[in-house]
Amino acid sequence: MGRNRTIDRDAVLDAAQKVVSRDGAIGLTLDAVAHEAGISKASVLYDCKTKQQLIQAVIERRIARDTERARDAVSKLGDCPNPSIEALIASFQSEVSDEDRAVAIHLIAAMAQDNELRAPVQELIASHVRDIRATSATPRGALLAFFALEGMKLLDWFGLHRCSEAERDQLIKDIRWLVDQSPGDPPPSPEATHG
Repeated sequence: MGRNRTIDRDAVLDAAQKVVSRDGAIGLTLDAVAHEAGISKASVLYDCKTKQQLIQAVIERRIARDTERARDAVSKLGDCPNPSIEALIASFQSEVSDEDRAVAIHLIAAMAQDNELRAPVQELIASHVRDIRATSATPRGALLAFFALEGMKLLDWFGLHRCSEAERDQLIKDIRWLVDQSPGDPPPSPEATHG
């Protein structure tokens, strides 16, 4: 029989997030995580054999938490005409911490260099798009709202633009307005008008 574990996976991933927040993805090593968690490197290796697996586990946990937050929002919304996009908007209402910003920036930098790390996030976005199309009364407006929301999130996470609370609240209202809109046909392509 094997030995009982003395630290759980979440504690290892919490330590990994702290290392990423402090030292960036480049500073994320199995040794650094072990030191941060106060455990042996062997305990880290029990969960993640490589740095890439460790980063992947952090990304997957963040996705799972975001997905759970969106599910909670759907259940709180009850019966509404656009549950998927409304849940994403509601789950975005909370402020992003400086630590979450730092972790997001470093994880995105790591994902930019590795297709395997990007895959779960790409699947999450594709899943949101499918759900929005399937559950919205006006899918095009809801998709516009989704992409506006994602753009706003990225600007905030990268520290490129932080809205005041009043500005943020107004933008969320504007994004909610988009959900119910039914944009007309897109303008013709430049080739069609110059043909």
